[in-house]
Amino acid sequence: MKKGILFDLDGTLWDSSAEVTQAWNDCLSRQTDRPERITTADMHRFMGKTMDVIAAMMLPALPADEQLRIMDLCIDNEQRYLSAHPAQIYANEQELLTELAKDYVLGIVSNCQDGYIELYLNQCGFAELFCDHESAGRTGLSKGQNIRLVMERQGITDCIYVGDTQGDADAAKEADIPFVHAAYGFGQPDACAAAIASLSDLKAAADRIFNC
Repeated sequence: MKKGILFDLDGTLWDSSAEVTQAWNDCLSRQTDRPERITTADMHRFMGKTMDVIAAMMLPALPADEQLRIMDLCIDNEQRYLSAHPAQIYANEQELLTELAKDYVLGIVSNCQDGYIELYLNQCGFAELFCDHESAGRTGLSKGQNIRLVMERQGITDCIYVGDTQGDADAAKEADIPFVHAAYGFGQPDACAAAIASLSDLKAAADRIFNC
């Protein structure tokens, strides 16, 4: 029996909302003629959703193809900006994940664009703790399908998914695994197997769910 913990990224393992907001607003002002500007509160609503959904939320007056064109520009600028301005990783994250990795296979599954998880892994300083990762931007699959994909690749038989939004809860349900709500993040899902106020609470919650 191989037990795993898979993580959402934004609002769960790091908070890049301020940096991404800055990057997108810079792009909107410098590379487009659009008047829209977004706030970090807007970004919190966006995070966890796929890029096409975010584009429609941010630029509702535009045709879908133009929404996506501008979103691609924003994403390109975001990648450059985050490379130079690392996002905030949560307190004691390395130590807490190191402890979890002793008992569980760790991985990341996000609805982000291809390359975004890699930015986190390149910047966090403990990428070796994660055995696998997957994104909607790379596979085109739903988050629930990507969870199952990582589980299959790693031979994980028992798994929980840790995230902060309703979309994360829905993905765990789709994958038929328990959901742990990262209550320090950006969302308020309607149901969970456990809720944690910080990453320091996760090991006890995981052990309880897995009956360790």
